Amino acid sequence: DPTRPLLPEGLLDFDMLETYGPKLDAKERARLLHSLTSWMLSQFLHGEQGALFAAAQVTEAVQFYDGKLYGATQVMDEGRHVEVFHRYLDEKLGKLYQINDNLFVIIDALMADSRWDMKFLGMQIMIEGLALGAFGTLYRQTGEPLLKELLKYVIQDEARHVHYGVLALRDHIRELTESERREREDWAFEVALLMRNRFLALEVYEEWFEGIMSRQAWKTFVTETPGMAAFRQTMFSRLVPNLREIGLVSPRIVPRYEKVGLARYMDGLAADRMDGAAM
Repeated sequence: DPTRPLLPEGLLDFDMLETYGPKLDAKERARLLHSLTSWMLSQFLHGEQGALFAAAQVTEAVQFYDGKLYGATQVMDEGRHVEVFHRYLDEKLGKLYQINDNLFVIIDALMADSRWDMKFLGMQIMIEGLALGAFGTLYRQTGEPLLKELLKYVIQDEARHVHYGVLALRDHIRELTESERREREDWAFEVALLMRNRFLALEVYEEWFEGIMSRQAWKTFVTETPGMAAFRQTMFSRLVPNLREIGLVSPRIVPRYEKVGLARYMDGLAADRMDGAAM
């Protein structure tokens, strides 16, 4: 329904965009927002595909029986998410973007790592934790009723997955040696940087503005435009407290988070201390 906006026009500051060269009319602005929505949902789809594979591997590799039982339910959830996002992109939006390079690097590393807790950390805490924040932001902003409805159900599943990841890893990490804990702490920080870069939407830039404005100008625009800045804040305000809660934000690593502007999210509530409302 073209009268129901996928995303509000205010998500992007088009006046700021004009300062870098591109001037879009009303139809072009609507098309750009359609492309941006398609790009976001495409990355969600690819993330859910990775979650499906990781959940299947964790179900086999996790060392405690309750984890295997829970993992089996998550495999089913992720399969449902893959189907619904793929159908929405294919049948409703008619547009699908390839996986973002940063997301590919993370999922590829998770698939190759034999340690169940690293798969759990990367998927349950990092990818799913950020996705939960992104889903919640998109749910609040979209005016498209079908998208809003499907996001509501996906959010309910993802909140349960992230909550379980925090509970399982918090106890496990306490039993690791200091060198093992520091390895996971460093890895989580590097993944956080990759996830931050994932939301620069360079694939949209290459389709729309390459040769019209510089790549650096686009990065500045996406970073500073108010709607996308709020989008990232919601995501990291959920991720960083979860890392803190499971014991992977020690005083040693905090300066690195401060340097990249992520330390401001440290004081938020972790998943196991929230009231369950992700939306």
